[in-house]
Amino acid sequence: MNRRETLNRIAQETQGRELNFPTSATVALRVSKELDNPDCSIDTLSRLIKAEPLLAARILAVANSAAFNRSGRATTDVKAALTLLGFRTIRALATAIVVRQLAGTPKNATHRALAIKLWEHSAYVSALAQLLARRVTHQDAETALFAGMVHEIGGFYLISRADEYPELLEGDPADWFGEDFVDDNDKLEADGTETVSPERKIGRAVLKSLQVPAPVVAAVEILWNGYLAYPPASLGDTLLLADQLAPVSSPLERPKDIPTAETEPNIDLIIEQKTLKAILQDSEDEMRSLASALQT
Repeated sequence: MNRRETLNRIAQETQGRELNFPTSATVALRVSKELDNPDCSIDTLSRLIKAEPLLAARILAVANSAAFNRSGRATTDVKAALTLLGFRTIRALATAIVVRQLAGTPKNATHRALAIKLWEHSAYVSALAQLLARRVTHQDAETALFAGMVHEIGGFYLISRADEYPELLEGDPADWFGEDFVDDNDKLEADGTETVSPERKIGRAVLKSLQVPAPVVAAVEILWNGYLAYPPASLGDTLLLADQLAPVSSPLERPKDIPTAETEPNIDLIIEQKTLKAILQDSEDEMRSLASALQT
């Protein structure tokens, strides 16, 4: 099979069924489920998190980042970190563990490198989305952080299937998108039916399986569509702008035309009498600290 045929096959497999996640992500999924419990306590959550060292380490790293720890006093206590971050941020970090581990550990060195770079990209998008939500679009910062975590979830799933279907990630990404690629992913045919790319079908299926909230799914759909409003105002705009500004691009993204004044992010956009460029410069250390913590 060629890549397009394989994508269609995988997209068909994901429809109407629950997806399996790596065993290593089980605790993180249990944490997410526990957070849905109205009687969830810090003590119970702390015990669960300590059972997954990777999640505990990431929570402590984020709690000690400049974005959350303004006092500069480092904490090594998980319970104190939970109190500082709040349950919604903990949910985002638990989901991040699942997303990162979704790709597993590919046998192919090239695939492993793609997974590492894709996670680095996701971490920067998450950190930028949180910053932009607070200082530019005035969206909920924790939700923006969460959206950044899951926006490449379809890519991680494809990496997880690449050992089984090597053609998924073979060759140059510039050659992955042929004439049959559905531009902007969704469009209506003359008879009113919707044509959806297999990439988007797969992404939707994984988002659904992880029970990602509808507002976040809608924001990811806006990112997939690629239409940024000016001035950016919605959660989708926040995510799309963060994706465009991230210093590390996705290794799986569709190649873009050479940026022009009309297509590249308007870095001189005025936000409450301050340029976006100035806002980013003011908060660069904070953003990079959070991005680094998310990659821990």
